[in-house]
Amino acid sequence: MNKTSKFRPELAELILAGKKTSTWRLWDDKSISEGDILDLLNKETLQKFATARVIKVVEKPLGSLTLEEKDGHETYTSDEEMFKMLEGFYHKPVNADTMAKVIWFELLD
Repeated sequence: MNKTSKFRPELAELILAGKKTSTWRLWDDKSISEGDILDLLNKETLQKFATARVIKVVEKPLGSLTLEEKDGHETYTSDEEMFKMLEGFYHKPVNADTMAKVIWFELLD
């Protein structure tokens, strides 16, 4: 059985258009790793919209992500905006020391 990853509907559209090629996960409870096959789900409907292969994974604090590691992900005007947005997703405090798992993927279908 494939692991799953949920995305807001607007991000699903970016993924299908090839504009979003990575995602960040904080407190990864699925132990996503390179080579995993993921069923990508619409967060609102839980419907599968694509299947992807994880091609690279990097774990490091949010505050030390490089521009390359942020490429392929939605952008933020500042780190403070990024922390606030991520706090909204996870309902936990987020700061520069919060560990992030950067997951790059390629669509299979």
